[in-house]
Amino acid sequence: MNVSHPAIDAAHDIVGVARTLAPRIVASRDDAEEMRQTPPALAKAIADAGLYQMFLPQSVGGMELPPLAAFEAVEELSKADGSVGWCAMIASDVAMITGWLPTETLRKMVGSPPDFRAAGSLRPQGKAWPVDGGYRVKGQWNFASGIMHANWLYCPTIIMDGEKPQMTPAGTPKVRAMWLPIEDAQIIDTWQTIGMRGTGSQDFIIDDKFVPEDRTCFIAEPPVEKGALFNPRLFLVTLWVTTAGNALGIARGAIDTFVDIALRDASTQSTALLRDRPHVQSRVGTAEAILNAARAYVVHAVDAAWQAVRDGEPDPSRKIADARLAITHAIHEAVRVVDIIFHAAGTNAIYTRNPLERH
Repeated sequence: MNVSHPAIDAAHDIVGVARTLAPRIVASRDDAEEMRQTPPALAKAIADAGLYQMFLPQSVGGMELPPLAAFEAVEELSKADGSVGWCAMIASDVAMITGWLPTETLRKMVGSPPDFRAAGSLRPQGKAWPVDGGYRVKGQWNFASGIMHANWLYCPTIIMDGEKPQMTPAGTPKVRAMWLPIEDAQIIDTWQTIGMRGTGSQDFIIDDKFVPEDRTCFIAEPPVEKGALFNPRLFLVTLWVTTAGNALGIARGAIDTFVDIALRDASTQSTALLRDRPHVQSRVGTAEAILNAARAYVVHAVDAAWQAVRDGEPDPSRKIADARLAITHAIHEAVRVVDIIFHAAGTNAIYTRNPLERH
């Protein structure tokens, strides 16, 4: 692949790259809906831009972007299409977890320049039996978004002792994640949905494959990478801020789409354009205020938490909690914005030919 992202030396650049892909993403939306995945040519362009591995460690040639840079890039993709933004979010989040793998092992996995396109699950839906040098792994995982263009799979498992789980001192099953190449998996076509069809979130099966010990990790253990991005205290902030970017981007796309509709459409009961109706103007204004306030809270709170951890603040607990609250709040508010806009559009919104329905 013609992977150009190692040359990107500023976080802002990745946002611009995402923005330039928007027209191509919009043009591919119908194909994505029909194929139930990101079309291969578009997925390649996104991969070439580094948007599937924004959190990959610098030690293996990755960008290791700060959380808000990836947040903005996912937001830009999601304005054009929520499924595309979702897949970039998932893949980059999984790339962050590679910071718990030995550096030399990861370097062999990603190649040079790095080409890492991950899918998988956060749920331990597989089982692993210890053997010499590693584990034998079996299981079926669901909701593997982006698996059709992935080259590595993240597979959390329960560690077994014969037919029973190994138990931790706390009395819970012992969990460890396995990393397997896509060639080791059987993809099961289960993704028959109405919404987010383009994510290609299929099931996959691993049937008795060997995984060496150095291709396993557990995020409760200390990370190998020492950068702030991999700080365990910040883990849930970084993991979920890109999800907020996806939700806010979808909501922004809904508003922008509706404004375009309102400039040219009326309804079956009135010849007045939607833009000229006071209740429509009021709803759009309300949606704008809700969205911009939620986004501002995320940017402020996540930046404060990031700086606190990066600068070694003795106790960043309050700032981390505030960032997590901002992320959760933003996702809920994004849903509210789309509902407001959808209802403002009336019956115009229900047809698949109308781009608003995609949001």
